[in-house]
Amino acid sequence: MTSIIYNLIFLLLTIFILLKAIGYAIYEIKELKNKIGGISVISFSILVTMFVNIMMWIR
Repeated sequence: MTSIIYNLIFLLLTIFILLKAIGYAIYEIKELKNKIGGISVISFSILVTMFVNIMMWIR
C-alpha cells in the first residue's frame, strides 16, 4: 500500500517539475526568441517524465 502512495507522490512531483520546465521553455521561445531550445526543453522534459514514471511503476 505504501508503494502506491509513494508512486503517486512521485508522479505528482514529476508533473509539477514538468510544468515548471514547460514554463521555462515558453519563456525561452517568447522572450529569448530561441525556438529550437524551447522545443528541445519541452520534448526532453516530456520524454524524461514519461520514462521515469514508467520505470518507477515497473520497479
